[in-house]
Amino acid sequence: MRLYARLLLAATLLAVVVIGLGAYVRLSDAGLGCPDWPGCYGHLLGVPDGSSAAVAAWPQQPFDAGKAWKEMIHRYAAGSLGLLVLAICLLAWRPKMRQEQSPALPTLLLGLIGLQAALGMWTVTLLLKPLIVTLHLLGGMATLALLVTLLLRTRTSGTFAPAIRWPAALALFAVVGQIALGGWVSSNYAALACPDFPFCQGQWLPPADFAHAFTLHRELGQTAHGELISGEALTAIHLTHRLGAVLVLLVVGTLAARLLGHGQRRWGGLLLVLLGVQLGLGIANVLLSLPLLLAVAHNLGAAALLSAVLAVNLRCQSRQGQRVRQTETVLT
Repeated sequence: MRLYARLLLAATLLAVVVIGLGAYVRLSDAGLGCPDWPGCYGHLLGVPDGSSAAVAAWPQQPFDAGKAWKEMIHRYAAGSLGLLVLAICLLAWRPKMRQEQSPALPTLLLGLIGLQAALGMWTVTLLLKPLIVTLHLLGGMATLALLVTLLLRTRTSGTFAPAIRWPAALALFAVVGQIALGGWVSSNYAALACPDFPFCQGQWLPPADFAHAFTLHRELGQTAHGELISGEALTAIHLTHRLGAVLVLLVVGTLAARLLGHGQRRWGGLLLVLLGVQLGLGIANVLLSLPLLLAVAHNLGAAALLSAVLAVNLRCQSRQGQRVRQTETVLT
């Protein structure tokens, strides 16, 4: 059990690194640094020389060693995470471990890693199609969420009052939805569609094309009909993400207030700090024209907020599980 817990901790930390690297690759426009998958210009290890025959075989793809290395480092980290998850799954299926907990979640996690690998491949082969890129980001966050769930199950912890349960569930739903919107903003390069704050293009409600903004099945920079996507559509994407941020502020803020009201100062304070930092990073990214490090930090902030809200939900479920076990004991 100790090895299992250590592997979970290592995998959780590595998942955070992979999310950060993925954001760095995407935001530095290195997503197509390698035109093939899983190698780079046919090389599984390292990046070829710019004058090599491997590079010459891809004349349609300009070679950039820096971008290629960024992409390959991300792949190596993701591959290492996959190996850790495989080890976790194998341990979970051992007879002794199965007596303590079900191997269902580790098995689901391994399947999710396989799906993530496929999405990573399609991200390259389908030339950064927004839907695939967004799903790849959500898959990374889901991987982290499952690892956090498994990790917290290996540790004894207190439980929260029943009054926290529904605000916590609503907060988790809001955070996941906002992460999906953030992924859609990033995959469509709409982060600077509104270059000012709190206004957007100097207005509260600038012209926005919501009809084309959320058409899922389309190529990057195009509408579903193959036409160039308009600035109004990108504005609609950005505005929706801002509205989502207001919703998250209200819902997660309410959850934090409930926690503080029930004496959970550490958890309530943590949520308020993470919420404030994340909102501050979002505003700073707009006002400072999306500096790379701040943009990556915004992605990591989303991962931290998701993990914290998820942990609160798990503690609420832990209390419910205790009540079920107590009821079963009385009945028997």
